[in-house]
Amino acid sequence: MLVTLKEILAIAEERNIAIGAFNASGLEAIEAEIAAAEQLDLPVIIQFAQCHETLVPLSTIGPIMVDMAKKASVPICVHLDHGETLEYLEEAMKIGFTGIMYDGSVLPYEENVANSKKAVEMAKKYGASVEAELGSMGKRESGTGDGSEQDDTKIYTDPDLAAKFVEETGIDALACSFGTTHGIYLTKPKLDFDIVKMVREKTGNIPVVMHGGSGVSKEDYCKAVEAGVRKINYFTYMDKAGGNAVVKYLNELEEGAPAFFSSIFTAAREAMKEDVKAAMKVFARVED
Repeated sequence: MLVTLKEILAIAEERNIAIGAFNASGLEAIEAEIAAAEQLDLPVIIQFAQCHETLVPLSTIGPIMVDMAKKASVPICVHLDHGETLEYLEEAMKIGFTGIMYDGSVLPYEENVANSKKAVEMAKKYGASVEAELGSMGKRESGTGDGSEQDDTKIYTDPDLAAKFVEETGIDALACSFGTTHGIYLTKPKLDFDIVKMVREKTGNIPVVMHGGSGVSKEDYCKAVEAGVRKINYFTYMDKAGGNAVVKYLNELEEGAPAFFSSIFTAAREAMKEDVKAAMKVFARVED
C-alpha cells in the first residue's frame, strides 16, 4: 500500500512510535525490508539515496520500489534519501516516489531555505511530501571522517532556527543533528535529546527525523522516540548483516565445493530481513 511520507509519519505520531526508513541498495534489500514489515504488520519507509546511484541507477530501481510498495499489505512510503539537486528530486517524483529529502545541510542557511522551498513547491505537483535537514552530522555527512565524536565540523540543530526554517519552507519533516553520525560508530554516540524536544516544541510538533540510526543503543532509540523522533534512518548495520551472512556462507562451504551466487544473495537477504525486523521492533516498541 503506497502512502506519502506525511501520511506514514501521521501513523507514527498517532502511535507514538518511529517508522524505520531503510535504504534499498538493490533488489534483495527491498525484498528484505518489505518482508520484515509484512511479517511484523508495521508500516515502513523504503529509501533510495542519491549516493547509491553508482550501485544501481534510480531509473532502474525506482520503478521496482514503487511497484512493490503498491502490492504490499502494509503502508509503505517510497522515499528519496539525501537528494542533492532539485533535478534529481523531480526525477524521483516522476517515477512515483511519495517522499523526498532535500539535503541542503552543508549550504548556507538562506540557500538551504530557498532550495527547500522550491522542493516543497515542486512536490505539491506530484502529491509528495518533503523532508529537509538543518544542522550537520559532520564529516560523515559527505562520506568522509571516521565516525568518532571528535569532529568539529558537526553543527547541532538550533531549535529557534529550526522553527524559522520550518515556517519559511513549509516542509513536512525535519532531519535534526543531535549527536548521531552516518556509518559505523567508533565511539559511543552522545545524543542530546533536549534538541529533539525543543525542535518539536518550537516548530509546532513537526516530525523529527533521526539520521545515522545504525548502531545506537536500544535505550537511546527509546529516548529518541519519546523525545519526538518519528522516522529513523537505518542502513549500515543492515548492510553489514547481509555481508556477514555471505562471509559465513562462504566459510562453511566444504573444500572444493562450488559457491553459487543465488545462495549468496539468498543468505544476504535473509540476514538483512532479520536485522530489519529487530530494528523495527525497537522503533515501534514491539516486545518479543
